[in-house]
Amino acid sequence: MTTTPIAADDLIAGLAKGLAVLESFDTERQRLNATMAAERAGITRTAARRHLLTLAHLGYLETDGSHFWLAPKVLRLSGCYLASARLPRIAQPVLHRLAAQTGLSFSCVVRDGHEVVIVARSATHERAQRLLAHGLHLGSRLPAHATSTGRVLLAALSPPELTQWLASRELPRLTAHTITDEPGLRSLLDEARRQDYCLALEEHELAVQALAVPLRNMTGQTLAALNIVTSPQRMSPAAMLAELLPLLQEAARELRPLL
Repeated sequence: MTTTPIAADDLIAGLAKGLAVLESFDTERQRLNATMAAERAGITRTAARRHLLTLAHLGYLETDGSHFWLAPKVLRLSGCYLASARLPRIAQPVLHRLAAQTGLSFSCVVRDGHEVVIVARSATHERAQRLLAHGLHLGSRLPAHATSTGRVLLAALSPPELTQWLASRELPRLTAHTITDEPGLRSLLDEARRQDYCLALEEHELAVQALAVPLRNMTGQTLAALNIVTSPQRMSPAAMLAELLPLLQEAARELRPLL
């Protein structure tokens, strides 16, 4: 996702800071005090405290007087997106059909900065067991460099955009299989661009493999990625390419005129 340029006079700095405070909460830091929020949002402690108190007053945070944490009301923001955005509404029926056809879990994913975000998903349970230890769901954010969808979306960037993306952060190692060096990742992105799909094997999580294809509109712009997630015990990489890649490619062709 690219940000829209804005003139300095049009930027509401208070709103930007408030959203930065709200975004400071994640799975690693579920409860924050003013000092912690200030550090994560890059603002002063006084400003962070005022924003935390305001967000609590508006119902987006809960507090015990010292620490703050997200309240259920924040789901209104994501709920409004999922209900009104065109991409999830168009992709969801196709994902349901694929899941029913194969008994596997399919997702539609977009890029947001250094991460990818699941905006539509149709999951199944394999023998009443959850397949993924981290439990993927709508709104889940995953590192772009270590996921099939992330690589498909990064492969769609122009050379200057990709260089800027690579220069803006390190590539953390998540498993022993994660590619963390820039030349190695560039090579994988070149391969994904050439093949027009990406297969990631246990790079984000052990015992999890994923296959993704780009989802483009009629002008050729890559808007999202479609992917399938399964385990090596259930299906080999070769079988995924033989049996599931055609399904993903056909789904992408079906959705293209609708985007």
